[in-house]
Amino acid sequence: MQKTRAILGVMVLAGVVFLQPLITRGEDSAKAPASDSTTELTRKLDDLQAQIIRVQAELAEAKKQIAGAPAPAASSAPAATPAPAAEASATAAAAPAPAEKPSPLQALFTNTSLSGFVDGYYGFIFNHPQSRMAPFRVFDGPTNQFSLNMVKLMLDRAPDASSASNRLGYRVSVGFGNAMNVVNGPDPGGLGYAQYLDEAYLSYLAPVGKNGLQFDFGKFVTPHGAEVIETKDNWNYSRGLLFGFAIPFYHFGLRTKYTWNSKISASAYIVNGWNNIVDNNTGKTYGVQLAWTPNKKFSLVQNYMAGPEQAGNNQNWRQLSDTLVTISPTDKLSFMVNYDYGRGDRLAAFPNPVYWTGVAGYVRYAWNDKNAFAARYEWFDDPQGFTTLVGQQVKEFTGTYEHKVVNHLITRFEYRHDYSNQPTFIKGLAPVSEQDTLAVGLILVFDSREP
Repeated sequence: MQKTRAILGVMVLAGVVFLQPLITRGEDSAKAPASDSTTELTRKLDDLQAQIIRVQAELAEAKKQIAGAPAPAASSAPAATPAPAAEASATAAAAPAPAEKPSPLQALFTNTSLSGFVDGYYGFIFNHPQSRMAPFRVFDGPTNQFSLNMVKLMLDRAPDASSASNRLGYRVSVGFGNAMNVVNGPDPGGLGYAQYLDEAYLSYLAPVGKNGLQFDFGKFVTPHGAEVIETKDNWNYSRGLLFGFAIPFYHFGLRTKYTWNSKISASAYIVNGWNNIVDNNTGKTYGVQLAWTPNKKFSLVQNYMAGPEQAGNNQNWRQLSDTLVTISPTDKLSFMVNYDYGRGDRLAAFPNPVYWTGVAGYVRYAWNDKNAFAARYEWFDDPQGFTTLVGQQVKEFTGTYEHKVVNHLITRFEYRHDYSNQPTFIKGLAPVSEQDTLAVGLILVFDSREP
């Protein structure tokens, strides 16, 4: 295109040089007396001069474009291929700016989940004791009224090995209601010391072995038992005898865990003791756990802990062995058996170490995702009254029907019968050896990780 414009400009310029004398002669002839032919010739010359002036203007513009145009690309390169510098510039402009690296504090809160629940109930006791309390119903003792069992909020970030910053994790949960008063009541620091603190610990996944060795430091719930503090994670609404009287609720100290594979894991810990952030002596309690799940139908968890627990006494060591077996023949039917044995504390009235023992059996059948029935039977022996305050054997049977109204709303309807070989229950004002209770529980669950 540029070559064609240059040739056209040269041809126009040659025409101008050739016609210029004719124009001059035409102008001189115009001064003589004109004839008709002369007048016609003069008009044509004027038109031709005007056309020449236009062509000269176009020629000047073409010269400017030729002078400012870039050098043509080599004939071997495609005409549409951009220059490397231009291509690099365009690529840099199109590429997104690199993401700003988060600060250590921001990284710590990445992948943090928020979860919790609201758990309330109405309880009824047939004995109608004046105190309106149902003994041995650990968290839901208040009866003949609407009660708040527990409201819980939890921030949780599990550590993983994907990066150095992700090896840090934590859990902080707070709770309100009668359950929190029961859990934190025995602490030597007093009920108000950490009344609303359920768990609070930092985690670090050390690069040890294939899956890493996890360290947790702070307050965490006990690894013992078949039941937990949160109602939603149990099969029954009420907590059993072993949960309330055979094992601790929580510990404060250091815990480690190593998982070899999906079937075997082991934990070890050193803590202040049973249910205490503030230690009641200078000794420490030590514990281990071994969990074995060979397949999805069977699991075995064995716990053992030992250490001094009496106030101001490091000599008498309390020991506890806790065994839990879970069997699930089908996806709908499951069984659990929990066995506890503890001993070691010495009381002034008993020359030998006291002991307590108990066993609990559970069965649960789920018709579908919304409906299930669970039954529990327990036998607990406390001959010196170390945990129940009265030397006795106490038993209980519980039946619980569960219905999920919607995905996050759970209802439970429960009947429970407790009986003992001693008159440890109250009917009106008189001591009796058994009690029957009912409870209707409502649990609203939420979790930021779920839709």
